Amino acid sequence: MEPLYRLAEVLLRPPVRRGLRWRVEGLERIPADGPVLLASNHLSYFDPLAIANLTDLAGRRVRFLAKAELFRNRALGAALRSMGQIPVVRGTGDAAALDAAAAALAAGRCVHVFPEGTISDDLDPMAGKTGLARLARAAGVDVVPVGLWGTQRVIPPKGRKARRFRTPVVMVVGETVPVGPGANPRETTDRIMAAVCAAVARARRLYPPPEDSERDAWWVRPPESARLRSCRGRVAQAELDAQFEARAEEGRS
Repeated sequence: MEPLYRLAEVLLRPPVRRGLRWRVEGLERIPADGPVLLASNHLSYFDPLAIANLTDLAGRRVRFLAKAELFRNRALGAALRSMGQIPVVRGTGDAAALDAAAAALAAGRCVHVFPEGTISDDLDPMAGKTGLARLARAAGVDVVPVGLWGTQRVIPPKGRKARRFRTPVVMVVGETVPVGPGANPRETTDRIMAAVCAAVARARRLYPPPEDSERDAWWVRPPESARLRSCRGRVAQAELDAQFEARAEEGRS
C-alpha cells in the first residue's frame, strides 16, 4: 500500500502542482503500467520533485537511484527506503544499486536515473555514465528520455536568486531509446544522452523568454547548446563536434 508514499503525495502534490506553471509534452510516452526506465538531465535539487510530478501525471510512482549520502540520515533514510528509493554509491559502479533497480523493474516499477550522475554546472547536458545502459541491458528494458528546463530557477545554484512562485517548468518526454541484449554500454549511453539532449533542446524552445524586467537572465541557454558530449573519449567527441559544426554551417548557408 506504501502509506508513506501516499502521504508524501497528499502533502506535496498541491503546492508543487499549483505553485508552478507546468508544461508537459509527450506524457503519453510513459507507459501506464509495466516496467519503465526514465533518464533525464540534471539541473537542480528540485529535479526529483519535477520527475515525481511527471510520473504522477502519468499515473506512476517513481523509484530514484539517489546518492547514498541521503540515506545516512536516520529519519530521511528510513523514509526514502519505505518509498522504495534506491541508494547508490557514486563513482563505484555500485552493483547492489543496479541489482535493486533491476529488481524494481522486474516487479513492473517505474525507475528513474540521472545518467550524468550529478548536477550540471553550466546547465547543458554532460556526458553520461554507463551505469544506466548496463541497467537497461541487464533488465531487458528500453529507456524513455526526459528533458527538463526551468527547475534551475526553482532551486537555483548558490548565489542566484530563486523565483519559486509561478515559475515556468517545462518537461519533454522523448521517443523511447531501444536497448538490446548485446548493446555496447558506451555507444548506448551516447544514444540515450543524444535523446535526452534533443528533449532538453525541445524544452528550451517551449520555455517562455525572459521578462523585460529581468536583467540577469543567468538561466537562459539556447536550444543548440544542448548537444551530446560523448562518454567515449576525445576522438569520439571531436567527431561529434565536427558533425555539429557542419550541421550549423549548413543551417547558416
